[in-house]
Amino acid sequence: MALFDDDAYVPQAPERRMSRGMIAGTWALAVAMVVLLALTFLPTSYVIQRPGPVYNTLGSANTADGGEVPLISVDGAETHPTAGALDLLTVQVVGNRERTPSWFELALAWFDPSRAVVPIESVFPEGQSLQERSEESTALMVDSQKEATAAALTELGYEVDPHLTVYSFVDDSAAAGILEEGDVILAADGTVVEDADTLRSIVNDGAGDPVALSIERDGEQRDVEVEPRSAEINGEETLLLGITLMTDYEFPFDVTIQLDNVGGPSAGMMFALGIIDVLTPGELNGGEVVAGTGTISGSGDVGPIGGIRQKMWGAVESDATWFLAPADNCDEVVGHIPGGLQVFSIETLEDALAVLDAVAEGGDTSALPTCED
Repeated sequence: MALFDDDAYVPQAPERRMSRGMIAGTWALAVAMVVLLALTFLPTSYVIQRPGPVYNTLGSANTADGGEVPLISVDGAETHPTAGALDLLTVQVVGNRERTPSWFELALAWFDPSRAVVPIESVFPEGQSLQERSEESTALMVDSQKEATAAALTELGYEVDPHLTVYSFVDDSAAAGILEEGDVILAADGTVVEDADTLRSIVNDGAGDPVALSIERDGEQRDVEVEPRSAEINGEETLLLGITLMTDYEFPFDVTIQLDNVGGPSAGMMFALGIIDVLTPGELNGGEVVAGTGTISGSGDVGPIGGIRQKMWGAVESDATWFLAPADNCDEVVGHIPGGLQVFSIETLEDALAVLDAVAEGGDTSALPTCED
């Protein structure tokens, strides 16, 4: 019996035609793939915020040469051992004006509760370069460290002496050529000024008249006049000198905060708590892991920050069970608290210390204000 026969006839199977449904489905899939590919490369006008690195203010920080130093160090005063963590949280931004996230990345972030899709203008203002943004962020971080040190030392009973200093000038500044960077502003129209809010009020109360400033430059006191210029900010007309101010302080001893590659003012409150813990006996947090965020003024007032929801997720990822949130951020917190995290509403440094005292003592925290109240 032959196994193969070249002359054998093998009938062909009838040709199968695709149904209309299969054809429509194939075309739909093809179109979807083309659209998906296009969306991958089309520019967007959004960036993504996600939880960034977490830093324990009671721990150490890496130096540029790969070494480690205490994140907070004190020279000239007695320090004490600490335990647990007082974590400061950061937010990482995915994208910038030069490279925005794809629509596909935005879609994934939209359904991730730990991430936020925000307009690019809210993070990278029009006309501001990446370098300018970085420099501004660094300046805010430096300022927050000074304010945190002032708040902590004031809370501990030390005397600090504030000085309002000219840090930089804006474009078309009214004070250009009159004031210089590093000038210390002592008084305006005869009133002693120690903070920017006081100076701002005096300038606007003058209704556009020249403002008489007493300044200190190179150790000498001088009197100058600056005529403010009108500008619109957030839809309201205001008068400006065209300067960026920073508050410097004279401290009784040196407090150094070592934290590279992190900018902005939002770590202020946690810096202040870390400084207090280092300078006082015992463990301020009872050895627990406590996380938090918020700006702080030298007088101890805690202010709002951005990215509060991403920071709460960062706290959970760092095993924190307690979270200190600025009271002005509570409307963003309610309904978005990750499981296992208790969030307290903080208005002042005293509020934060009250929470830490209750946590350390293992006491009842139910009477403390929370963002769910």
